[in-house]
Amino acid sequence: MPVSMYRLSVPVFVRGLTVLSALLEKAEAHAADNGIATEVLVNSRLAPDMLPLSGQIQRVSDTAKNALGRLSGKPAPSFPDTETTMAELKARIEKTIAYLQSVPAADLEGSEGREVKLNVGSLGVTFTGESYLLEFALPNFFFHVTTAYDILRHDGIEIGKRDYLGPYA
Repeated sequence: MPVSMYRLSVPVFVRGLTVLSALLEKAEAHAADNGIATEVLVNSRLAPDMLPLSGQIQRVSDTAKNALGRLSGKPAPSFPDTETTMAELKARIEKTIAYLQSVPAADLEGSEGREVKLNVGSLGVTFTGESYLLEFALPNFFFHVTTAYDILRHDGIEIGKRDYLGPYA
C-alpha cells in the first residue's frame, strides 16, 4: 500500500514543530539559569546574512502550513512575522500545529498529482504535489528546523541529537 501524502506531511511537520517547541523550552531554561534575556536568543543568528532564530521559526511555520495549503488547494492561514519573544514564537508553533491537525486526510487525497507552482526568486518552478512535498517543502522545513537548532546550540544551549530527534513513543 502506498504511503499517503497526509502521512508524509502532517505527522512529519507536527513532530518537527513539537521538537522545535521543546528546544525553545530548553533555551528559556538556559536563559533563566544564566541571566540571559531570552530576546538575545530570539534575535541570535549564525551569520550576518542569515535569519535570526525568530525568522527560522517563522519559516518553519510558513513552510508547513503553506505546504498543506498548496497540496489541499485550500488557503492556509497567514501569520504576520511579528514575534519578538519566546512566548510569541511558541504560540506561533502551537497555532501552526493546530492548523495542521485541523486538515483532514481526505483534503490531501490525490494531491500527489496536483500541480504546484512556485516563484523562487525570479525563477518560476512547477512541481507535482509529490515532488513539491518531497523535493522542496520537506527539505526547506528541515533546513530551518536544523538552523534553529544550530543557533541555539551555538548560543550554548545544552541540546544534542536526541533533543533534535525528539521522543519516540
